[in-house]
Amino acid sequence: MTLAGTRAGLRSHVRRFARHSEAVSAVEFAIVLPFMLLMYIGSVELGDGLAIKFKVTETARTITDLASQYVSIDQNDMSSILGASSTIVAPYSAASMVMTVSEITTDAKGNGTITWSCSLNGTPRAVGTAVTLPSNLQTANISLLWGEATYPYTPQLGYVISGTVNIYQNTYFYPRLVNSITLPQGCP
Repeated sequence: MTLAGTRAGLRSHVRRFARHSEAVSAVEFAIVLPFMLLMYIGSVELGDGLAIKFKVTETARTITDLASQYVSIDQNDMSSILGASSTIVAPYSAASMVMTVSEITTDAKGNGTITWSCSLNGTPRAVGTAVTLPSNLQTANISLLWGEATYPYTPQLGYVISGTVNIYQNTYFYPRLVNSITLPQGCP
């Protein structure tokens, strides 16, 4: 078969394809397919991000709640408390997650300062640093535990959401057994 014969046969197939109503459906599908794929991939990335957000919230609350149950926290206990974050955030990796637990003490006017702070994979807050508390927690002469969790979320596919999004959550708890929890040996 010659080149001219091949072209004629190709034109014949294209004309028949254009005449059939199925061709319209194929063209419509070809136009809609990229948008459908984009929405599907975006929903997968968004769903994964929301799942991690819920895990980060649960981690911040649980770690702070665990610390609030102590009278005095030694280095081993603090390592165990902060280390629990990897179990809570599973099946996601906690290798780059930053978890910080701090105690805030307020003065007679309700102004808060950091009494002690410990962190996993990050830098603890400096002792004596002023902290602005939410208005409902600005109470005179109290102690609070402040838990913070930060997770750098990088989507697996990266087509819709690109780069890293830092997911942050914090929570406050009152010490349960005493007015103020001591950290006699410092952070691990």
